[in-house]
Amino acid sequence: MKDPLLTVALAQISPVWLNKTGTLQKIEETIHEAASKKAELIVFGESLLPGYPFWVELTNGAKFNSTVQKEIHAHYAQNAVSIENGDLDTICKLAATYKMAMYIGIIERPIDRGGHSLYASLVYIDPLGEIKSVHRKLQPTYEERLTWSPGDGNGLKVHPLKAFTAGGLNCWENWMPLPRAALYGQGENLHISVWPGSDYNTKDITRFIARESRSYVISVSSLMRKSDFPETTPHLNEILKNAPDVLGNGGSCVAGPDGEWVLEPVLHTEGLLIETLDFNRVLQERQNFDPVGHYSRPDVTQLHVNRERQSTVRFDK
Repeated sequence: MKDPLLTVALAQISPVWLNKTGTLQKIEETIHEAASKKAELIVFGESLLPGYPFWVELTNGAKFNSTVQKEIHAHYAQNAVSIENGDLDTICKLAATYKMAMYIGIIERPIDRGGHSLYASLVYIDPLGEIKSVHRKLQPTYEERLTWSPGDGNGLKVHPLKAFTAGGLNCWENWMPLPRAALYGQGENLHISVWPGSDYNTKDITRFIARESRSYVISVSSLMRKSDFPETTPHLNEILKNAPDVLGNGGSCVAGPDGEWVLEPVLHTEGLLIETLDFNRVLQERQNFDPVGHYSRPDVTQLHVNRERQSTVRFDK
């Protein structure tokens, strides 16, 4: 029998905004701290590495052919993550050293899509330090579409972790019923939701998904305050002119398989939140409802998922 207990760390931290090197260092420090607290899984917020594109709504991001938008976007791209070039290698080595699984939200600049467009991706690293999935956000939300590209279904995968089966989605795609169902259908019972930072997002849907799926749900948000914008940010004065004091207040939380709080949303607090989850509670709650098991009718309704990694070109050998 697999160990039913899993100690998880919710990393509610701010990025060194749009600074890949600085944010990576902060992530590494947080992993070391989580290891000292015996965490077996650590989760970081959406787009934490190197940060959420807060500038778009603060600087007239929809203005076409704007020098300001082009220069900030180029800075963003320069600090985005290239997995193929080894940007996550140090993180993977720490995962292997501590035998700790990780979900981390990144801005990905993938070579398989030409190496210039940006994607909000959720990366799963297993306790052996191997990247097992890179889920590119299916549908960027509203102003995000001015800087992020839509992803594909390749990363709609789940992963074994002790007695659990974990899967995850980015921010508002957690509201999309069919991607949720795609994860449920693969046996997910530990759902990871990552967010840029707000209890506005996490306070309702965390419990809703838990109750719908009868799974644990871990929602992890970042923090972002006006004081977190580095001096090296292009057009900083233009960004700060309209920025509120708090852009992301946290709201990281955990709901149990009954839809009740294990950890209520935590606001304005930077650091690690530690909880231990018991897999047996999943089995207890699945007794009377299982959305893809005994409480489903695949002969009537069935979901088909395309998990092919999308690319503009195909080369015949």
